[in-house]
Amino acid sequence: MKQYRLHMLVCAGTACESQESKEIIKNLEETLKEKGYEKEVQIVKTGCFGFCEKGPIIKIHPDHVFYVEVKPEDVNEIVEEHVIKGRVVERLLYEEPALEQKITQQEKMSFYKKQLRLALRNCGFINPENIKEYIAEDGYLALGRAVKEMTPEAVIEVIKASGLRGRGGGGFPTGRKWELTHGNKNDLKFIICNADEGDPGAFMDRSILEGDPHSILEAMAIAGYAIGAEKGYIYIRAEYPLAIQRLNIAIEQAREYGLLGERIFDSDFNFDIELKYGAGAFVCGEETALLNSIEGGRGEPNAKPPFPAESGLWDKPTCVNNVETLANIPQILLKGSEWFSRIGTKDSKGTKVFALAGKVNNVGLVEVPMGITLREIIFDIGGGIRDNKKFKAVQTGGPSGGCIPEAYLDTHVDYQTLQEVGSIMGSGGMIVMDEDDCMVNITKFYLEFAEDESCGKCTPCRIGNKRLHEILIRITNGKGTREDLHNLKSLGEIIKDSSLCGLGQSSPNPILSTLEYFEDEYKAHVMDKTCPAGVCAMGKKKAKATT
Repeated sequence: MKQYRLHMLVCAGTACESQESKEIIKNLEETLKEKGYEKEVQIVKTGCFGFCEKGPIIKIHPDHVFYVEVKPEDVNEIVEEHVIKGRVVERLLYEEPALEQKITQQEKMSFYKKQLRLALRNCGFINPENIKEYIAEDGYLALGRAVKEMTPEAVIEVIKASGLRGRGGGGFPTGRKWELTHGNKNDLKFIICNADEGDPGAFMDRSILEGDPHSILEAMAIAGYAIGAEKGYIYIRAEYPLAIQRLNIAIEQAREYGLLGERIFDSDFNFDIELKYGAGAFVCGEETALLNSIEGGRGEPNAKPPFPAESGLWDKPTCVNNVETLANIPQILLKGSEWFSRIGTKDSKGTKVFALAGKVNNVGLVEVPMGITLREIIFDIGGGIRDNKKFKAVQTGGPSGGCIPEAYLDTHVDYQTLQEVGSIMGSGGMIVMDEDDCMVNITKFYLEFAEDESCGKCTPCRIGNKRLHEILIRITNGKGTREDLHNLKSLGEIIKDSSLCGLGQSSPNPILSTLEYFEDEYKAHVMDKTCPAGVCAMGKKKAKATT
């Protein structure tokens, strides 16, 4: 293998590519060649480092130097100072706002200190377009062990013992889902990767697929072996072109290396993967709607039972797993169920990836052990609230989640405790709001989203969300009544109880949680005809009249 003096890891995720990381890589290649260092320095195009707020990022090994907010015009200085003279370019280092101190190493930054990157382990570290780099990090070793040394039942037992639960939002035990599919005998079964990530602001799954596609392929092959499937589909929205491109490259490489196809690892196990593109309908994240879409039908959910494990794609037993869920599988097989189950809480094992966004200083992708508090994520990792504003609420679970107030900042993040405070884990969206946000207006935004994304199949979701949205429009326009407040709550509870699928069953969560925790804001809109945050129509008018 060729040896290099330095490795320059350059983020080539979607966010950094939109900020000229392609030009940075091109400039690095040209400058290194021009100065005669192209044989000493390897440029590695990686996936996302997570710290999107400070991208584009270059990390240099073995020096452990982490440059942030790099621009194409900085390349010459990096090469001249760091590569040729061995001096760190101080001005491109990250500075901790609280300490006013430049930090060289990624591991010493507050943003990374409390993170534990398992699903994101290879993102920002390997070239996702080079299968050799994945193999060098024990890639496909777990698949080899599974098919050569373990029975399908033994694989399932390891996943069950690990305590891994689905990261797509439902939190169903992964090993149990595999066991159910395995137990339904049929000559044809399917494993499906749900990559239909539709939450506003969420990009966890996209980043894993862009930064470490082989881990998903390997996990799907392991799952296929465990449940008895020879065919897998990745259902991905067509608006993820970079993830699609890298998945296609990875699939071709895996086939070339004999890691997909027939007689994998010289065994009797055959398995292959195909991509299916979604049109971006949020409801297709629901597994039965996803299955209908793959079959060529409308992306509408079905009533359950039967569950996909019994009758799924083309009426065959089918297992649907989320991207992040699958990203954990190879490590669990390699390191053991005890290792994984020691991370997290009693009922929520392992880690969770969140897309931290909103009014927080450090926006980005964070992976934390289950059980960490919301305060630690928002203030220790996220760096607190922008412009020293006051924290008001955090919404977890995307448009289906609830808004959690300051009083619950020390809530431990796991499936159970988030439900107890009126929210959900969801797929991992986490949006922080400050004193300038109007909770009624925020809720209106999410109901508009739910109304738009409802497939219309069931009446509670189709009509109910429209009525909820209309009430919120009235309230934010200063025309709400006391009866509207009552109707919001009662109608919301009816929709939750009577909708067909998860979209309708969770769409009133933002309303119900804000009614509980921010009732005063609703009353101010309805009775005083003012918006305390000055966001809604009557709030602006009042502020103008006052001045």
